[in-house]
Amino acid sequence: MENPKKTNRLKRPIVTSLLVWVFHLYYDGFKNMHIGKKLWTIILIKLFVMFCIIKWLFFPNMLKENFKTDEARSYYILDQLTKKGE
Repeated sequence: MENPKKTNRLKRPIVTSLLVWVFHLYYDGFKNMHIGKKLWTIILIKLFVMFCIIKWLFFPNMLKENFKTDEARSYYILDQLTKKGE
C-alpha cells in the first residue's frame, strides 16, 4: 500500500521540496539584484519612518499619560468599549 503523502522522485514530501525551491528562488533572486537592493533599502527606510517616527510624533500614548496604573487603564478601555451610543 502506498504512502498517502505524495512524494517526488527523490522520495521527499512535495511540500518540503516546494518550500526549499521557493526559498532558493528568492535567495538567488535577491543575491543577484543590484538596483533592487537599493530599492528594498529605500522601501525599508520609508516603512521605518512611517511606522516608528511618525507614530511617535503624531500619536502619543494617551493611556500612559492620563492613567498611572494598568488597572485604571483597563477600566477606562472597558468603559469606552461598553459605552452605549450617546
